[in-house]
Amino acid sequence: MGTQLGKWLIFVGGGIVLLGLILLILSKIGLPVGKLPGDISVKRERVSFHFPIATSIIISIILTFFLNLILWIFRK
Repeated sequence: MGTQLGKWLIFVGGGIVLLGLILLILSKIGLPVGKLPGDISVKRERVSFHFPIATSIIISIILTFFLNLILWIFRK
């Protein structure tokens, strides 16, 4: 069981690193990652608050699609 858990942790960690790289590349290209309509951003004198609701939903949909695709491939 320990080796299986280790493999999954490496796989998930690699996926998170890959997602981070994709987000960095998209922001360098100029796509509005984190600045979509629906993202909440409040700026006051000494405090700023940013909650990317729309970006989180889009990332969740994309991750759900890819994870289901990966699980479907491994089931065969």
